[in-house]
Amino acid sequence: MPMTRAHVYVRGRVQGVFFRASTKDRALTLGVTGWVKNCLDGSVEAVFEGKKDLVDKIVNWCRKGPSGARVEQIDVSWEDFTGEFDAFSVVYE
Repeated sequence: MPMTRAHVYVRGRVQGVFFRASTKDRALTLGVTGWVKNCLDGSVEAVFEGKKDLVDKIVNWCRKGPSGARVEQIDVSWEDFTGEFDAFSVVYE
């Protein structure tokens, strides 16, 4: 299975609804690595790396998010796999 990387921006009501924690839980369940963080503009940014089919699953999950979220837009940039991550983390800035 090919490895891939997705850089994702999720917009809508995605902060204050446990989007980051739920994304981390989903990534850990799938075995996807990377990170997720809140952005100052109210969006959520994430980078996912792993097997293509598993990264596809978490990107598709982000289109809806956890209960309480209202995703209005998702932008996905597919990039080359780097293998730079050992785990998945929530970034706090």
